[in-house]
Amino acid sequence: MQNFFAKITLMSFLIVAMASLLQVKNAVADNPQVALVTTHGEIQIELLPKFSPKHVHNFLALIEENFYVGLVFHRVIPNFMIQAGGYTESLTYRPTNRSVANESLNGLKNRKYTIAMARLDHPDSGDTQFFINVGNNTHLDATPDGPGYTVFGRVISGRDVIETIELVDTGINKGMVAVPETPIVILATRRL
Repeated sequence: MQNFFAKITLMSFLIVAMASLLQVKNAVADNPQVALVTTHGEIQIELLPKFSPKHVHNFLALIEENFYVGLVFHRVIPNFMIQAGGYTESLTYRPTNRSVANESLNGLKNRKYTIAMARLDHPDSGDTQFFINVGNNTHLDATPDGPGYTVFGRVISGRDVIETIELVDTGINKGMVAVPETPIVILATRRL
């Protein structure tokens, strides 16, 4: 009889464990995913709307509008970040009337392979430019003294592409520092 109860207990445990795994899988499946196709390869990103709904909504709208197509990674700093979303191959700024309220108090941290919104000094000045952290950048996180840079997604595929981009030769171009010597262009974007 004890053996029977042990089997029932074990089966109950396995059922609960499997249900928990399915919930986690479904939570991930509910998060939108996008692909950035670059001249160096494809990067796939999972967006996190439960933490940064305004940023995810803005980013998805830009993806749907093909805003990022033809723009470049214009700032590449090893062990820090790679930034895109504002400049064409000739380093002409692509204007926008967007801005997104800062959501950096969402609990997400600027860790390696997360994606965050670039901004000016004003916390609510994020618009179209984003960066992928290639290091753990705790100095970009929100603190009790003020907001940080809003993380709104994470890389799920293409880390090798990011590492290749991170290590390209850079220089000064049109007064901008850390600009890749050979442009790294976003060729296409799409939802997955």
